[in-house]
Amino acid sequence: MGNVGVILMILSLIIAMASVEAKSEMSKQEKTWFRNLCRGKEKVIKLHFYVQDELSGPNKTVWEVSRSNITSISPTSFGQVRVLDNLMTAGPEKNSTELGRAQGLITFADLKQSALAMNINFVFSTGKYNGSTLCILGRNPILEMDRELPIVGGTGVFRMARGYSISNTYSYDPIQDYGVLEYTFYVAYVKESRGGLH
Repeated sequence: MGNVGVILMILSLIIAMASVEAKSEMSKQEKTWFRNLCRGKEKVIKLHFYVQDELSGPNKTVWEVSRSNITSISPTSFGQVRVLDNLMTAGPEKNSTELGRAQGLITFADLKQSALAMNINFVFSTGKYNGSTLCILGRNPILEMDRELPIVGGTGVFRMARGYSISNTYSYDPIQDYGVLEYTFYVAYVKESRGGLH
């Protein structure tokens, strides 16, 4: 190894040591938060709401962004990718109290059954969860009842969230191409000390 190689190796070690040292320093608030996590100081809640799925028309909230070569001949629309930005409401009616938006990607990912691979962020914009999000990720067999998907994380109030969601198609109007989806979330998350963790 030449002089340049030795110098680069020494510099890499110094940078790695500095980064480990920097990462090991936590504020008092961060230490308390992680201590609470380790001691199991979690809060468990149930959330129930509806998602307005507007699939066509001038104000539609679901758009196709990609498809495979076989999507048009597939009985399950295999390979179609859609992006969505749907309204979340307290009740099933479109004019019900707005809670936020459901935003993300859905992909038709099963050759034999109508099933979606979903990556959806539920963004809360009102009430005590304003500014917080929850994320679900997983397989959704859309023609079945009580479809279960994991809650894999969250932000804001819901940092370190975990749990599961149960969803059902509450209603679907084929003429308007408009669906209402019902969601129930069972969420465990770390209850933060007053003032939050930043």
